[in-house]
Amino acid sequence: MAKPRDLDPRATLCGGLPDRYLTPDDIAEMFEVPLETVYQWRKKRTGPPGFRIGKHLRYDPADVRAYVDQRKHADATAA
Repeated sequence: MAKPRDLDPRATLCGGLPDRYLTPDDIAEMFEVPLETVYQWRKKRTGPPGFRIGKHLRYDPADVRAYVDQRKHADATAA
């Protein structure tokens, strides 16, 4: 069953920044990659920057948006 638009991280980033920090599951869903890929990005420092709240990993939506914009710019200049 599909999530309502206000709970889908991809929809909220397209329409504006969500009012909550994103989880690794949100990032995996947003980029349509396995959860393990999100953790590998963090380990290799190649994906969007995350931070820890206690033992929980979270992502600031503004940082995720900046990461996407940076990747799009890098791809455009490489082409």
